[in-house]
Amino acid sequence: MMGRFLLVMLVTFICNSVALADDIEDALAALNRKDYKKAFVMLLSASQQGDALAQFNLGLLYQKGHGTTQSNDDAAKWYRLAALQGSNKAQYNLALMYVNGHGVKQDYVEAAKWYRLGALQGDSNAQFNLGVLYDNGQGVKQDYVEAVKWYRLAAKQSDVLAQNNLGLMYSKGRGAPQNYVEAVKWYRLAANHGNSQAQVNLGLMYGNGQGVNQNYVEAVKWYRLAAKQGFAGGQYQLGLMYTIGHGVNQNYVEAVKWYRLSAKQGNTRAQQNLGLMYVNGQGVSQDDAEAVKLFRSSAQQGYDEAQYNLGFMYENGRGVTKDMVRAYLWFSIAAVSGDIDAIKSRDNVERKISNKQITDTQLIARECIANKFNDCN
Repeated sequence: MMGRFLLVMLVTFICNSVALADDIEDALAALNRKDYKKAFVMLLSASQQGDALAQFNLGLLYQKGHGTTQSNDDAAKWYRLAALQGSNKAQYNLALMYVNGHGVKQDYVEAAKWYRLGALQGDSNAQFNLGVLYDNGQGVKQDYVEAVKWYRLAAKQSDVLAQNNLGLMYSKGRGAPQNYVEAVKWYRLAANHGNSQAQVNLGLMYGNGQGVNQNYVEAVKWYRLAAKQGFAGGQYQLGLMYTIGHGVNQNYVEAVKWYRLSAKQGNTRAQQNLGLMYVNGQGVSQDDAEAVKLFRSSAQQGYDEAQYNLGFMYENGRGVTKDMVRAYLWFSIAAVSGDIDAIKSRDNVERKISNKQITDTQLIARECIANKFNDCN
């Protein structure tokens, strides 16, 4: 009698498992055709029965607000349940929730824990992100050797972000002996897959002759590929090549074009260089007021060369009313970086203002730096 009971239970379990698998298959089909409401209902039922794949996909629906009200709390809940069952995708997504503080309190230690579980299962995204945590010392003790280890594992799975970062580690000699040839190898792999940061980095290697023969034409090629993808770093570098005539014919109009595109995205060097083009009337009509605007945008993001140039414009009354106190302010801020010209200019202007103005302005400069240049008036 007992044997018959066990047999009935086993048959029932198998039937239920088959039915659940069919429901999940139907739910995934609904997802693929973007019938999110139907998918949500079916995934919720399967998730409540403990299916990890359903729980992971239910978490996605909650996170994106597809077929239900968007809820990071519920997304994290279902990711966790799937992650505890060993779903590497859920482990990765739960780690991301901890990194961003979505649905859970931001916690890099927890993020590292879940990335590691996913990484150990071979998930390249988790491997890359665990490498980033080791690189930055977030949630784990900073360890460049460990960062390289995880970047390499992800890079070997063709993760382009990991390939670029592994190239950076070889370029800088962090976590591995400095090796420009290896850096070029990994940059090229990522660049050939369209990674814009890697394209710029590969361009820099050609421009500097590191790991490859110096070749400005080849550098321009890679900068242009990145620039055409809208990458601000590539646009800036391409503008620089047109300014100095490396790898292309010198063309200030083209330089201005690419600097402007980069500057609009907030690239501080592009803002600074575009400002210089306006000061010198190269590729644009000479316009000191426009130059000041650009120098200020760059300076307020902490770029010391722009801070120095903004001080220069105030000192000489170019594009702004001449103001020695404001000149002293920006020279003082720029001097913190150790720039010799900024230090000399600060000391020179200091002799032209009162002791009270010096004291007050030094206080403002300190507050400005402490507030990350948000309030420098």
